[in-house]
Amino acid sequence: MHLSTPLELRSGSRIANRIAKAAMEESLARQPGQLPGPEIEELYRSWARGGSGLIITGNVMVDRRALTSPGTIVLDAGTDLAPFRRWATAAGSGGGQVWMQINHPGRQVRSDLPGVAWGPSDIGVSLGKHTSAFARPTAMTEADIQATIHRFATTARLAQESGFHGVQIHAAHGYLLSQFLSPLVNHRADQWGGSLENRARLLLSVVRAVRAVVSPGFAVSIKINTADFQRGGFDVDEVEQVLGFLTGLDVDLVELSGGSMESAATMGRTADDRTLGREAYFLAIAERLVASTPVPLMLTGGIGRRASAELVLASGFAMVGLATALALRPDLPARWEKGEDIEVAAPRLDWRDRDIASAGVLALVRTHMGRVSRGLAPRSRTSARLALALEGLRNRGTIRAYGRWLAQNPVPEADAPQRLTDPARQTPS
Repeated sequence: MHLSTPLELRSGSRIANRIAKAAMEESLARQPGQLPGPEIEELYRSWARGGSGLIITGNVMVDRRALTSPGTIVLDAGTDLAPFRRWATAAGSGGGQVWMQINHPGRQVRSDLPGVAWGPSDIGVSLGKHTSAFARPTAMTEADIQATIHRFATTARLAQESGFHGVQIHAAHGYLLSQFLSPLVNHRADQWGGSLENRARLLLSVVRAVRAVVSPGFAVSIKINTADFQRGGFDVDEVEQVLGFLTGLDVDLVELSGGSMESAATMGRTADDRTLGREAYFLAIAERLVASTPVPLMLTGGIGRRASAELVLASGFAMVGLATALALRPDLPARWEKGEDIEVAAPRLDWRDRDIASAGVLALVRTHMGRVSRGLAPRSRTSARLALALEGLRNRGTIRAYGRWLAQNPVPEADAPQRLTDPARQTPS
């Protein structure tokens, strides 16, 4: 199979080639309101010109009280859709599919952000001397869980109304849905915890709720970890079972990734000391899932060479996801299509503090995206320390503006908790 081969989805839509721009957190939300603006539009127009058949946005929050970072975008019941329509138009200007990644951070919320930090249990993020950087979470009540299912569905419906072609439900990287899947974080003794069927219940309930409010031709996808890469955590055996649970739920595509804040596998390192490949980090562990899954699979993580992308397809995956490579070279798919064998290596930092090094790499990537959003080319040589310092300064102002907006604009009544009829309740524990 060639990278330029189209992919027909279950929903009836068609992706022009097998390369997806995978989600990256842009941190470019405009104030007030955590909205997309002209910068996001310019960034996504660049990716639209770059040749990816599918563009997946950075994560969009389903609850205005819970952000993955100060600059993330929010889409909930009280949001003006006009900026989102402009975003969808810009991202789709190259003719490709555009999907919105929708997410709730759960416990992975900074301690200096206002709002809520929730989790399946009251178990906080553990990062050694950096643990205090994250808020202590509150265990979710039944009402909180039902409201969150409703919010995911609301955001998906509004994404469709705004002109996006699909959504990707984020259940990876240690965010809320991933937390419910993890036996290390989910210590609940009710229908939402314990057995894998119970731990997967929230994800499956969200998928059903989303599919119920969007049209049949609107794509619904999931991002999930191949493993959490933590001893005793969610691992590939359980992933295989969860993929089996998706049978009959009309899911179009599942993206496989790995890790969390506590185990930065997307940076090529793990908390359980398992060795990852230098490229296509998760290929070796994920290959076994190809034969058993009922839905097409996409693999992302550290892919920056055409040969690596082709190897992923040759291994049976339906699509290849590129992230950092497209922050550094937005036109990489188009270059490959022309026959240019361009390689893009992800930045690595050998700082002693590995958690700060991970933050430095992310700051570098966001710096490159920020330049593209202003109509500039990514800079080949950028100081990671300077990028991290400048991001910290920007975040302080962004947090203050966000706090003022949140205080003046509480959760709208239309987004208040509602009890949903949940077919997953009929699943035996």
